[in-house]
Amino acid sequence: MINGHRRHRRTGLTALALLPLAALAACGGGGGGDTSAEEGSGKGTISVWAHQGQAGETAALQNAVKSFNSSQSDVKAELKLIPENDYTKTVTATDPSELPDVLEFDGPTMANFVYNGKLAPLDDHVAARTLGNATDAVKAQGEVDGKHYGLGMFDSGLGLYANKKLLDAAGVTYPKGLADAWTAEEFGAALQALKAKDSDGKVLDISEQYGLATEWGTYGFSPIVWSAGGTLLADGKAEGALDSPEVVSAMKTFQSWKTYVDPNTDGNAFAKDRVALSWVGHWMYPAYSEALGDDLVVLPLPDFGNGPKTGQGSWAWGIGADSENGKAAGAFLDYLLNDINVGAMTKANGAVPATRTALAKSELYRKGGPLQLFADQLARPCGDSDINDSCVAATRPVTAGYPTITAKFHTALNAIYGGADPEEALRKAARAIDRDFTDNAGYEIP
Repeated sequence: MINGHRRHRRTGLTALALLPLAALAACGGGGGGDTSAEEGSGKGTISVWAHQGQAGETAALQNAVKSFNSSQSDVKAELKLIPENDYTKTVTATDPSELPDVLEFDGPTMANFVYNGKLAPLDDHVAARTLGNATDAVKAQGEVDGKHYGLGMFDSGLGLYANKKLLDAAGVTYPKGLADAWTAEEFGAALQALKAKDSDGKVLDISEQYGLATEWGTYGFSPIVWSAGGTLLADGKAEGALDSPEVVSAMKTFQSWKTYVDPNTDGNAFAKDRVALSWVGHWMYPAYSEALGDDLVVLPLPDFGNGPKTGQGSWAWGIGADSENGKAAGAFLDYLLNDINVGAMTKANGAVPATRTALAKSELYRKGGPLQLFADQLARPCGDSDINDSCVAATRPVTAGYPTITAKFHTALNAIYGGADPEEALRKAARAIDRDFTDNAGYEIP
């Protein structure tokens, strides 16, 4: 439970929970059609499916369901928990008619589930205040063609954790926030300076122990693509976006940093002062804060020319397309996404609250809090298409073809990290993505 891989997964973050995504690619036939849930009476029993993550998350969800049921007498929610490793595969394999009224799903799987007729738009079933209270970044993750299919209790973010003591000893000046983020060149210079003061020259952790040829590779390092001015997909095509000269150059720079990386096989490289910098997400704050205390500082990822960027997105909630009681399902989601429940869940898993009001109350993420940077990043969302230098938090492509995109990208990333030619690896990935999109008519959602 304490090693890095498990700690990462137990956050409920999309980054490693997406290992079953490859199975989704085989389901690209497209069900589509009318996926609007029936309004129903707003009374009776509704079924709810959720992933069984870490114990604290599970307890928070069970308490929320119990509290909802006791708060009124019109609707009874019956919760079914499915082990996290089996969850996405289970939803994928279940016919829409057999899915529950309310279900949880990992963010980037949403478009594929919409494509296959498994999710209904939320807009007509949840209260306007619930939708309005969702952060812009979470709404971007949950939107397809102007309709919202998912809302989350929490979001995610990436950054650089730094050991102030080691930076100061090496004479390294570090950013104070997004406005003065290191450029890629400045970051490289910082690594050089830190190496000069380090016994083995390994001064950076990039959570290599998670595996780069996994969803961590996409979540953790697609910000390099965006920050270089590229995207994983642009107007339904990867060629010219993923393999642009700017992205190739940025990946060559990333490749050159390997010499500074501690492989972090024990998950403790940063906490035990072996490295000065850790490229990872919000979920490591509890362990890092406990280990470093006042020496811990939180920095944005380096800027490759298009501004610093972060990934975002996590588990979200939606309504089954075949539900006959959308009104009751919406009432449950309204309750689930209130401040009490979102606060309890994010206290349990340490993630960024995905509602405006809960975020403002969070001791970690509110203004002046130790993790304010993550909130600042999410307050400047890019969505998944217009990723420019004025935004920071980019959403992974909202498309039913995402399983192919992530598989091809993180395979290329891993090859580049291992020494492959970045231009060749990215061009190969872009062509494979485009072939798949052509074969599936662009994954247009009916």
